[in-house]
Amino acid sequence: MINDKAQMTNEKIRMANEKLEQLHFPPFDLKRLLKTVFAPQKGEKICILIDLEDFGKIKDFSFLNDTGLTIQRYAHDVFYQGLKNGVMDQLGLEDGRMFAYRITGGSNLDLTDEAYDVQGLRLSLEKDIYSQFDIILCISTFSATAPLTASAKQYGFRGATLHGINKIILETGLSVDYEIVSVQAEKLRQGLTRAEFVEVDFEVRGQNETLKIFLDGQEAQKSHGICRGKEPAVANLPAGEVYFVPTGAEGKFPMKYDDGTLGWIKVKNGRIVSVSLIEGKADTIQEHLKKIEDDPVTGELGELGFGTQILPFSGQDIQDEKILGTCHIATGRSDHLGGHLTPDKFRHKINATHDDILFTPHKTPEIKLSRVRMMRDGEMTTLVENYQPSEYMKSLL
Repeated sequence: MINDKAQMTNEKIRMANEKLEQLHFPPFDLKRLLKTVFAPQKGEKICILIDLEDFGKIKDFSFLNDTGLTIQRYAHDVFYQGLKNGVMDQLGLEDGRMFAYRITGGSNLDLTDEAYDVQGLRLSLEKDIYSQFDIILCISTFSATAPLTASAKQYGFRGATLHGINKIILETGLSVDYEIVSVQAEKLRQGLTRAEFVEVDFEVRGQNETLKIFLDGQEAQKSHGICRGKEPAVANLPAGEVYFVPTGAEGKFPMKYDDGTLGWIKVKNGRIVSVSLIEGKADTIQEHLKKIEDDPVTGELGELGFGTQILPFSGQDIQDEKILGTCHIATGRSDHLGGHLTPDKFRHKINATHDDILFTPHKTPEIKLSRVRMMRDGEMTTLVENYQPSEYMKSLL
């Protein structure tokens, strides 16, 4: 039975998607996706990674008996079975095995080296998987983009992280033509690159605040879903994003916590310095503050991102942050984006996460994203207004 919170979320998603009901997406095609993203060469070896709390459930695919493991079931039913039922042969790929690693418990935390195969054999991610496969698909509960990007550079594989997959994502964000996604992302990247700073205006319960994010004329980067050739790289799918690693930030932004609590986050010199309660539980705010005081780099702003695709909201950040008109910032680990914040700079290993803070109509309806403005070449340009792309953003496409 769906609980009240899930029903409310689904209703918000439905309302947010009402205007998109006329959109049509082609059926999901694993062969097309792999061919477009990786352009695999004959003889390359491919495998699938999933995350599990109980390693025993990988043996003989017994995790399929757990109805709560929906992401892992998609990994098996759609990707593993798809590879085995013709896709590998059609693309000239080899192997196609599935492995499991221990669930990390947080976004972009490092993976432990221990892994298991479906026979229950204990393996090493580094010795038996990273160094042995050319293409790795990680279909997991928590994002593994940061650790896999670091491992790809070390061991030379290409890969894709597809955490949080659900039916909407499979039928839309993973069914699009990534040739087109790549072109659109590049057009928007060129329209935003070398910005001096971005200002984001928020309104919550009648209070207005602004967060100023310094970019210092850096080249914008893109997540466009293309991982071809011999260059080690990891795509985050669904893709479709233009992003920066901030050089600093000042001001305030609102945050909606998992329990619904709202707080104003004060930022100085690029890091969170205080949090004030708007509504909800004071204990939630205090817990966040305690974490920041104990491990200050957890409050460092490590990303500013803009979606580039026209997609329905899925209820999962992995797709929803890629939607044109949304904006997200992130705190914590940034090395996978070209930033300086690596896991060793955190006081506690468990804190070395990269946590996206996404602003969308269905996820944060209490928060009005009034306006996002960019300063570039001495001119201020509006990018987003009330969760809608500006005329400037539309013109880039």
